This record gives sequence, C-alpha cells and structure tokens, in this order.
Amino acid sequence: MATKIWISEITFSDDSTLQFDKNDIIVFVGPNNSGKSASLKESAMLLKTKKQKGKVLKDIIIEKEGDEIELFSLLDKSSTKSYNNPSQILYQGLGFNIWENTVKSNFSNYTNGVGELLNLFVNLLTTEQRLTAANPAQNIKLTTEAIQHPIHYLQKDDGLEQRFSNYFRQAFGMDLIVHRNAGSEVPLYIGEKPVPKEGEDRVSSTYLMELEKLDLLHAQGDGMRGFVGVLLNAFISNHSILLIDEPEAFLHPPQARLLGKMLAKDLPSERQLFLATHSEDFLKGLLDANIPNLKIIRIERELNINHVNVLNSQDIKEIWDDSLLRHSNVLNGLFHTKVVICESDSDCRFFSAILSALFDESGEIAPDILFIHCGGKHRIPTAVKALKKLNVQIKVVADFDVLNDLNPIKFIFEDLGGDWNDVESDWKIVKTEIEQKRPQLISTDLKEEIESIFSETSERVFPKNKIIEIQKLLRKASAWSEAKEVGKAFIPSGNATQSFERIQIKLKEKGFYILEVGELESFVKSVGNHGPKWISEVLSKDLLKDAELETARQFVKQLI
Repeated sequence: MATKIWISEITFSDDSTLQFDKNDIIVFVGPNNSGKSASLKESAMLLKTKKQKGKVLKDIIIEKEGDEIELFSLLDKSSTKSYNNPSQILYQGLGFNIWENTVKSNFSNYTNGVGELLNLFVNLLTTEQRLTAANPAQNIKLTTEAIQHPIHYLQKDDGLEQRFSNYFRQAFGMDLIVHRNAGSEVPLYIGEKPVPKEGEDRVSSTYLMELEKLDLLHAQGDGMRGFVGVLLNAFISNHSILLIDEPEAFLHPPQARLLGKMLAKDLPSERQLFLATHSEDFLKGLLDANIPNLKIIRIERELNINHVNVLNSQDIKEIWDDSLLRHSNVLNGLFHTKVVICESDSDCRFFSAILSALFDESGEIAPDILFIHCGGKHRIPTAVKALKKLNVQIKVVADFDVLNDLNPIKFIFEDLGGDWNDVESDWKIVKTEIEQKRPQLISTDLKEEIESIFSETSERVFPKNKIIEIQKLLRKASAWSEAKEVGKAFIPSGNATQSFERIQIKLKEKGFYILEVGELESFVKSVGNHGPKWISEVLSKDLLKDAELETARQFVKQLI
C-alpha cells in the first residue's frame, strides 16, 4: 500500500463543511477576491500545522494511508540519505530535508498537521515553480541519487518522455525531447524529433547535433513553459496532494481547455488535486473529460465571510449534457458577482455598453456584472438552473412577448424563486386582453399593402428591403407581433393594465424584467434594421447623453 495523505473534509468561514475523497479533483471558482487562491494557500498551511488559522478555511480533516514502514520505504525511493552519526539520518529529496526522528514524530501526529513532511506529500505549485520546471535540471547519477527536479523523471523513463511529448504535440504541434548528454545539465528541446540513423542511438554525436538545432524549451514563452511545468508536477511527482492556482495562466483558450481535459482525464488516480481558476475555457476542459470525481466549488465573499456552494459530479453531468451550456458562455457567469441573462447577443452588447457609459462618465468602477445570452427566451430556464445551483446572483431580461406563452415565463419565474400562483390570474387577464384586440390590418387591407409592394418592384431578384417591408406587415397582422414592437402601450387600459403592473412588481422582486418598450429595437426607433445591424448603428451614438436613449439608461440602472 502506498503511503499518502489527503483532505477528507474542509470547513469554510461560513461554517459549511464539505467532504472529499482521496482522488477527487476540486476546482474553486468565483468572482475576484472571493477567496479562491487563499483557499489553496490556507489548505497548505493547515496541512502543515493546525496551530495557524485561516480566514477562508476554519479547519480541515487530514486522513492518511500506510504505516511507518511504508513511509520509510517511500523515503528510500524518493530521497538520498546522509548520516550525521549512525543514529541520525537525514532524508533529502525533491523539496524536502528531514531527519528520521522528525519523520516519525510528524507522521504519528498527522491529524494536527504533517509538519516537515509537507513537501513530501503536498505541492503548492506557484507560478514561479511551473515556469522554472522547464529550466534545465542539474545532471545526477540516476541509478543511485534521488530525483531533484521534475525533468529527472523524463530523463529516467523513455516511455514517460514520449507520453509528455504527445501531450505537448497536442497543445503546440511539436515534440518535446530530453537531451540526455548535455554535460552538467539536462535541457528540454522542442520541435520535430530527430530520428537516429542506422547504428546510432540518442547519445550518438550526429543525433545530438541534429537535436541541438532545435529550440530550447526554457527559451520559449511563458505559455509553453507553464504548460509543461503544470503537467510535470501533476503527473510524475510523488505528491499525494497537489494545489495549483490558475493553471491556465499564460495559455491561449484552446491550450487552457486542453490542459483542463488532460488534468481531469489523465491525472494519476492516487492523487488529490485542488485547483483555483478564473478561466471558463479551463473549466470546460475539466468538464469535457466527463469524470465522476470532479467537484466545482463556487466561493463568494460577503464582508469577512466566504460563502460556498458545490456542484457534485451528478449535478455537473446534468448541466454539461445540455448543448446550450456546452457551447455558450453561460459558465463564465461562475466568475462574476452578478449575471444578467438576455435573449440574444445584441441585447447583451447593448445593455453592457449602456452600463459602461454610465460608469465611464462618473469615473466610478462599474459593478461586476456579466451579460450572457441563451439564443432565445425558451433556453433561459436552463441557464437559470445551472447558475442558481452555485448561488450566482441572477437577473433575467426578456422581450414583452414572453407573456404570450406559459412556457417559458412560468418556468423562469419559478426557477428564480417565485410562486406562479402569485401571478397566474393577472397573467391570464393580460394575455386574454391582448389576444382580443383586432389586428391592425384586416385581410383585404393586408393583401392590398403586399400587392402594392410587388407593383413597385421591377428588379429580377426581389429586393431585401421589400422582403423586410412585407415581414413588418405580417407582424402587424398578429396581436402578439404588434405587442412585441409596442410593449406596455399595447395593453388595453383598465383591468389589464392594472394586472400587468402587479405582474411587473412580482417579477422584479425575483429579478425578472420584462421590456415595457416591447423589444430591444424599440428603445431607439429612429434607427432602422434589426439585431446586429441595429446594434452597430445605435452604439455609435452618445450613449450617455442621447435623449432617445434615456429610457434605456433608466432600465439598465434597475439591473444594477
């Protein structure tokens, strides 16, 4: 049995307690300054000694596997021994120097922290460590000396080197090669791996000359070096707990996603991994691996208290099986204080631009709000459910015609915490009154209007602007189509208007906002077109001072 330690339980500052298995991958997400990085540092601190107290973590429970005999067997394999005298043995290994008596004392008292054994069992991988891991290692006698650098693992095992070269090729399209005869150093090269000629091997002079024509890894950018540093420390060290802050640092989105998938899919099963990330791409990579031992913990800070919510593997599977979440930026909401869910990308761009304009003028820092879209109102409930499970603050904005159907308005309201019984009777009144209004055009009038458009057209290919005119006419022939353009003003006076006002109060209490102007384009009717073309022209206006945009500014202020 291998000797190891792991964290079986963590108590956070909000007094919530979470349990973990010895091979779990735990990823901390949340807004800036919420306590993600601090959770990693305090975990390492408490693993060393519980005499110190953290601000985010109140306590951890440490478990161990293996006895003292197995522990010293591990030390014999991973360190060299030196003797002060026959009764005093010093173990020196990768990141640790520890006397035999201290080993015994720390191991027997592990529940209060493992003390000087920390670096044997735990690696808090700093940014500097992941970059310097790509630097050349000092050459050692591999048959008798303990490994002192992650590169020594690759130098010692051709199969392991090939495995890492395959990882590197997936990310950057090049091989990763160990130089095995470079004198006092063991550098890594990148490029197209040379092939030894007949009768040669990897230490033949002609092979080494070809190898040295390639680029050195440690002379490359932080992205390549950081990628290799994370994988080296995660996959080939003896540590049973690995803590990595922002493993995606320095990487482009595709490499960040690939790294996440590799860590989740290929990590040795006997290792517990704690991660803190700000990257939606890295998080998606973890989810792509579809593993049963992944936990996502969202941390949100309120004054001096860090509140946590967790998604276990079953929750994650339900979310990730939905194509909307898999192929959208909904998960990016986990890294923000508040999320506003809209119907389309144009809505997001418009409201975000108005918000920026309001705060650019004042010089104040804009609130941490992310606008995301779902590709239509019927997908909003899925996004709400996913973000609510991790306690993300949510608001929803929908066009006026969301009142037309029970699905999705009922489900959005209920998923936001509302009781449909509170609004159902008023909703029925509004819906009925709108549908009883006569269309603006009766059939004969509509036919005349369309025939007029055709008679004015002589082009061989029917013009796009004429198609748009006909589409507008057809929308006017439907009560709900016209209601979507007009909004609240389309509701008959009296009972129906009163019912709508009561609905709005109830919905806004839960963060659900229906556009009273009708739809996005109704905020600025002086601009034609629809969707992206409309938004492009509107965003060229003075968003802070243009009088026509005052209604939009007031609406956005409600969302803050």
